[in-house]
Amino acid sequence: MKTSDRGINFIKNFEKLRLEAYPDPVGIWTIGYGHTGGVKPGDKVTEEEAEKLLRHDLQIAENEINRLDLWLTQNRFDALVSFVFNVGTGNFRSSTLRKKLLENPDDPSIFDEFKRWKYGKVNGKSVVLPGLVKRREAEAKLYITGEYGN
Repeated sequence: MKTSDRGINFIKNFEKLRLEAYPDPVGIWTIGYGHTGGVKPGDKVTEEEAEKLLRHDLQIAENEINRLDLWLTQNRFDALVSFVFNVGTGNFRSSTLRKKLLENPDDPSIFDEFKRWKYGKVNGKSVVLPGLVKRREAEAKLYITGEYGN
């Protein structure tokens, strides 16, 4: 499967376009629509380059979800791609969310598994990040109800 246009817009709504590198809330240098690979202070991209980086990053997340070999509706796939794009494949692979998906993608407790991923390390301390709370709520809702909310 591939991320739908609605799914891409859903992700863009949380990532926002930034053409100059900036440190995210936990200090990771980021550019474009949430791209972090090899980004350093002073980097700049065009909107077209940001779009290409996003498509590349989404493909990594899509491959991770497709590897699970589950039958998923488009909204569930998009919600999971958003999640993996944000938390990374390594974190996803070790998550209870992944474990529950493999056991039963219809398990209603999956809704709560999304929402557990609301923490970030700031100054060495694990803190709840309001942006992640909002994103996880939206991802969980998209997964369960199919409502993209944008």
